[in-house]
Amino acid sequence: MPNAAPVPQWLERPTRWSRLDAGQARIVLALLAALLLACLTALNHAASAASPGGEADIALYAGIVEAMRHGAGYYTAAATALRDGGYPLHPFLTFRLPGLAIAESVLPSLLVAILLLAVVVGAASAWCLRMREVVRSGFAFAAVLVLVVLALLMFAQPQLTAFHEIWLGPLIALSLALRRPGRWQEAVLVALIAMLIRETAVLFALVMGALALIEGARREALGWAVAIGLFAIVLACHAVAATAAADPLDAASPGWSGLLGFGFAVRAIVLTTPFTVLPVVLAAPLVGLALFGWASWADPTGLRGTATLVVYIALLGIAARADTFYWAALIGPIVPLGLIFVPDALRTLAARALDRRRITVTRVER
Repeated sequence: MPNAAPVPQWLERPTRWSRLDAGQARIVLALLAALLLACLTALNHAASAASPGGEADIALYAGIVEAMRHGAGYYTAAATALRDGGYPLHPFLTFRLPGLAIAESVLPSLLVAILLLAVVVGAASAWCLRMREVVRSGFAFAAVLVLVVLALLMFAQPQLTAFHEIWLGPLIALSLALRRPGRWQEAVLVALIAMLIRETAVLFALVMGALALIEGARREALGWAVAIGLFAIVLACHAVAATAAADPLDAASPGWSGLLGFGFAVRAIVLTTPFTVLPVVLAAPLVGLALFGWASWADPTGLRGTATLVVYIALLGIAARADTFYWAALIGPIVPLGLIFVPDALRTLAARALDRRRITVTRVER
């Protein structure tokens, strides 16, 4: 049997790698090295990911809200704004779901800003409470506080309330933090709100529902299925209304198959996390380490967080275009938290990889 894993210094419980043998630990370390090297391909996308598309979109959605405050209906205001801005109107997904714009058009701007700050603070508080149970030292918890505050501070920008992703990132983070075995209702409700703001949040709900089903939590899986079903009904109604608002001769979208690859996804994540203050050559490997950290957390939340990150990285690498790099904001608040698990994970893997089975031979004389 392998020697006992080193006692965690940051975490209350050992990481996922504590039971590996030497060969398996070396494989994981080799995969980690490959991941970090792959992250450096983000250097090839530094210019394209900095496209100003996000700023133009913010102005577009703010203009739609302003038109609605002056009496225009959502689909009329959206269609006009899309045409005037040279945006496509086909297919219907080029129209954002109306929920956020309707809410902002009827609520005072100050109240909308307060609601955004409340979501950000709620997500930060939920993760601090969740991680307080995970780390064992005051120093480690201080690191948690720094990562949580920095990651979510980027979303506390009241001037961006019309931008859908500024809400989705904190809402997904909050839903993930709230979900516990046997306690999933709040997480489902928060995720449903995120889905009604923008359809890309449905990927998170699908991950959560699928894992609940795999784990045999049937009531929770049913809860996620109901939320996804309600979202599907809203999306179908939206499709009918948006299609009716567009003219046959309106421009069509170039599609969502950018195929920009893993490096682009990493670069997009850098831009939506505190890592953006660092040079890309340093920030990109930090994204890889954060992914490794999430995979190291031996907890159902760790599995769900890892699966969520993988799914959205795949979305960015396959479907996103250079001007939609801001999709990474959906996972921006949770990515840095993975770094908390890295020190103990590396210690465990190093100890396992260097482990040698000791065989004692006793000579018996007759």
